[in-house]
Parts: sequence; structure tokens; C-alpha cells
Amino acid sequence: QLQLVESGGGLVQPGGSLRLSCVASGSIFSINRMAWYRQAPGEQRELVASITRDGRTNYADSVNGRFTISRDNAKNTVYLQMNSLKPEDTAVYFCNVATPLANFWGQGTQVTVSS
Repeated sequence: QLQLVESGGGLVQPGGSLRLSCVASGSIFSINRMAWYRQAPGEQRELVASITRDGRTNYADSVNGRFTISRDNAKNTVYLQMNSLKPEDTAVYFCNVATPLANFWGQGTQVTVSS
């Protein structure tokens, strides 16, 4: 099993920045892809960004150029640096970690972009 703990969400004004973190513990030796998803009220959960173990990244078009995903394999942590935030970025953000056998999800952290 693998446990994920997210942090870094909160309330920020449009144009502001936040940095999300997700620390993995447990069966960490088998982690492959790490990713961030988000879900706004009444919407489906969507992929925001992902990163492979060797650092290849992928971004949703809506965040490309504003968000940066990174990971520290030694600390079993994935980060999401979010800049130039917009009200439409408001959502619960979930950390996702893939192993050869299963996907694991964090509990989610709320990000609210509002003036």
C-alpha cells in the first residue's frame, strides 16, 4: 500500500501563485508516474500535469506555461507550482501516483482563486 499526503492549497487572488506538495509513504519503491488532477464542482476530474520517474512531463492545455510539475525521487514527493492563477483554476487538487499494480489517490487539497 501507499499513502499520499497533500499540502499547499488555499485562497489566492487572481494572478497569484501557490505551490502544492504531495508526499508518498509506504510501498514507495514501485512508484512510476506521479500526477496532479483537479475537480471543480459539478465537473469531472481532469488531468492537470504528470511526470514520469525520469522527468518527462505532460500538461493540460489550460495550464501549460503557467504550472510546473516536478518531483524529488529521494523525498518521494511531487510538486505543482502554480503561477498566474485564474478563477477557473478553482478546484480540489488531487495527487495521483501510479505503481505497476495500482493507482493511488491523495485526499485532495482545495485551491480557490478569488478576489
